[in-house]
Amino acid sequence: MMEWKAVSKKPELNLHTRAMKYLVRREHSRAELHAKLLLKATPDDNVDRVLDELVARGWLSDSRAAEQLVRMRRNRFGMHRITYELRQKGIGEDLINDALPQMRDTELEAARSIWQKKFGITPENAKEKAKQLRFMQSRGFMPDVIFKVLRGIDDGG
Repeated sequence: MMEWKAVSKKPELNLHTRAMKYLVRREHSRAELHAKLLLKATPDDNVDRVLDELVARGWLSDSRAAEQLVRMRRNRFGMHRITYELRQKGIGEDLINDALPQMRDTELEAARSIWQKKFGITPENAKEKAKQLRFMQSRGFMPDVIFKVLRGIDDGG
C-alpha cells in the first residue's frame, strides 16, 4: 500500500524579500514595484515603507530604471515608443526629459540600423514605401527621421 505524505507549502515571502527578488532580475521604477507588491501585500503590510527603505539604501532608483530601459530598447525602438514605455512604468517626466537628448542624438542612427536589418533596400514603389514607413512608425520613430532614412539623407541635409 502506498503511503501519502503531506505536501509542504512554500512559506510566503515577506514584501522586502519579494521586492529584492524583483530587483535582482532587473531595475524597476518605484511605481512599477509598488504595483507588483500590492498584489501580494496583506492588509498589515506597509508597501510604501518597504519602498522608502529600498530607495534609502540605493537599491531602488527610477533614474537607473529609466537608463536601463533606454539602453535595452534603443537598438530596437524609436524615441516616441521608448518615451511611452517610460511613462507606462511610472517614470517621472523630469527623468524622461533628462533621457530625451541622449535618445535624440542617436535617433537617426538607430532608425538606419533597424531599417537596414529589416529592409536594406530603398523602396521601389509607393506600396513598398508605405510598408516601410508603417513598420518604422510602429517602432516609434518620428516621420521626419523615417523620411531621412528612406531617402538616405545624412544628419546635415
